[in-house]
Amino acid sequence: MNPWIVFAIVLVIAIAILAFLYFKGSKLQKEQQEQKEKLYEAATQVSMLIIDKKRLPLKDSGLPQNVIEQAPKRARRAKIPVVKAKIGPRVMTLIADENVYDEIPIRAEVKAMLSGIYIVSIKNFRKAPVPKPEKKGLAAKLRKNADAAGQQMAEARKEKEKAKAKKKN
Repeated sequence: MNPWIVFAIVLVIAIAILAFLYFKGSKLQKEQQEQKEKLYEAATQVSMLIIDKKRLPLKDSGLPQNVIEQAPKRARRAKIPVVKAKIGPRVMTLIADENVYDEIPIRAEVKAMLSGIYIVSIKNFRKAPVPKPEKKGLAAKLRKNADAAGQQMAEARKEKEKAKAKKKN
């Protein structure tokens, strides 16, 4: 078989797969946008005291059992942003939006837009918000790790020198 024919067949199949993924992705993106709009329409403003926030697997989050059962299987293993908050006299476990989770201060009173058990956005803080940690680049992380390793090596050398000094005495 001619290699050009094989190349053409592979190229046509690759183009067909890419076209399918493009149209499927755009359809899913439109559905997600519609769901977000419905979520924002149903949201109400609530004043709450944030007790704690963590990223936990869905099954360990403390959410109601019917919420866990309705979630897809892959979502049950994934870690989700969980917020424990006091709304009025009740302490509730809520799910935060990924974009909002980092902005939520701990042990502070917050006015938030809540849609069911989902925190959509934060409107107002009673206390100063927790500053976002600066994102470090790869070079800064490597430098920090190298400094830590250098300190460990220096401590190990000092211990060896002390051990040698004790043996001589």
